[in-house]
Amino acid sequence: MEQATPVSDLETFYGVMRAQGVTRRSFLKFCSLTATALGLGAGFVPRIAQALETKPRTPVIWLHGLECTCCTESFIRSAHPLAKDAILSMISLDYDDTIMAAAGTQAEAILTDITTKYKGNYIVAVEGNPPLNEDGMFCFPGGEPFVEKLKRVSADAKAIIAWGSCASWGCVQAAKPNPTRATPVADVIFDKPIIKVPGCPPIPEVMAAVITYLVTFDRIPPLDRQGRPKMFYGQRIHDKCYRRPHFDAGQFVEAWDDEGARKGYCLYKMGCKGPTTYNACSTVRWNGGVSFPIQSGHGCLGCSENGFWDKGSFYDRVVDINQFGIETNADRIGLATVGVAAAAIAAHAVVSVIRNTRLKQQDLKALEPTHHEEVR
Repeated sequence: MEQATPVSDLETFYGVMRAQGVTRRSFLKFCSLTATALGLGAGFVPRIAQALETKPRTPVIWLHGLECTCCTESFIRSAHPLAKDAILSMISLDYDDTIMAAAGTQAEAILTDITTKYKGNYIVAVEGNPPLNEDGMFCFPGGEPFVEKLKRVSADAKAIIAWGSCASWGCVQAAKPNPTRATPVADVIFDKPIIKVPGCPPIPEVMAAVITYLVTFDRIPPLDRQGRPKMFYGQRIHDKCYRRPHFDAGQFVEAWDDEGARKGYCLYKMGCKGPTTYNACSTVRWNGGVSFPIQSGHGCLGCSENGFWDKGSFYDRVVDINQFGIETNADRIGLATVGVAAAAIAAHAVVSVIRNTRLKQQDLKALEPTHHEEVR
């Protein structure tokens, strides 16, 4: 019976990058980009470099279930080419049946080799979801139902990343009446930590940063109660939207291409789901930070939230909002309400600073080369 390779004998992340022709200067640039993407100071760059030079690399197996491949399309268009190319090179050396050079039995042999050699030390990234109806026959890659392949490959994984709303929530494949019984990954895999990175698709820089965090710190990032990375899903799009002042002032677009639309007023009345959607679209944005849907004049669809596909028209206005920091009635905005919200946001900011400081201290400790912290 084959045994997993001892951790001490596995290649390092830096070694893989060097094998791909990445220079020392480019490697240090990658470490700097990593620190920036994770919100860490410049002092972390040498420690990140040391960790990547000494810690065994973490192989990534990328599986595809019921999906449209938009997550892969998003990921390979990351605005940080060095980070994306380095990680993509790692993945192409491991397993991704959509973009890898190998195919058929050769690809499946590579998959078996990885799960054996790196037993307990690899990450499974899942794009799409498993359909459970008809014994899983609605998705049948490599001669077996995807749900069985997912369970088999995940059995010895360190952690699982659920890419996009398909893997995280089910998405349109699970829309009513859901004839294939498309099912979120978390409803099939119960004994592994699952990091949900929802969106249709997720922001490419968010995807690159999540993988970078895992391979750098050898631990899962802090997650919210739904299993999403707090660093990217800790605030609503509404909180940092550049149109937020118009919302607070009661200035709304009332009809497409009206005077309010030309002036860039808030799109809340046109069905924008920004006040109920947690994502980094309004800060990280898309296409290299150029824009995002609201900036382009269209309301947020809420595509990173569970069940967005079954909640009626995308242009139906959200009513009776009673969440923290959101006015309950967009037509009646009082100064007292704004004042209370501002005070609450200020208090939340103080708590966030304290929490982030503690997390950075934990990450600093995790980067010490003399310690190898297993993913919890």
